[in-house]
Amino acid sequence: MANVNEKAIDRLNHLISIANDGKYGYENAAEDVKDETLKQMFRQYSGERAQYAEELKREVAAFGESPDKDGGPLGALHRTWMDIKAAVTSGDREAILKTCITGEEAAVKAYTEALEDENISGNIRGIISEQLSGVQVALNSIRTLAENESD
Repeated sequence: MANVNEKAIDRLNHLISIANDGKYGYENAAEDVKDETLKQMFRQYSGERAQYAEELKREVAAFGESPDKDGGPLGALHRTWMDIKAAVTSGDREAILKTCITGEEAAVKAYTEALEDENISGNIRGIISEQLSGVQVALNSIRTLAENESD
């Protein structure tokens, strides 16, 4: 049973890191983007990701563990969200949206994999499923904005 718990905790820590990367990525985007509508949307998504991380941290604590500070090695996803800073600095709205799409697609993949993990069950599965829905809503909204940019 301990092995199952360890695997579930590892998966949760991975999702915590993803949520935190999204939170910081959206914070960076909101700080520097000039469009007030985007600024507000990015702040909303940043707040949602912060809430997701807190919910997942509570689940790790329920196992009697402390969440990882870093959440494990997620270099590629972290770099994607950090690319937002470069995109925003250039002021290229389309580049910002594309970078957000890339980050959210990676998040959808990680959440989907977590739901396929046999070590994730019960209440935790419900939380992950709900968070995945939120990420998908954000992804679809950003994709729509990006499609309108290229029209």
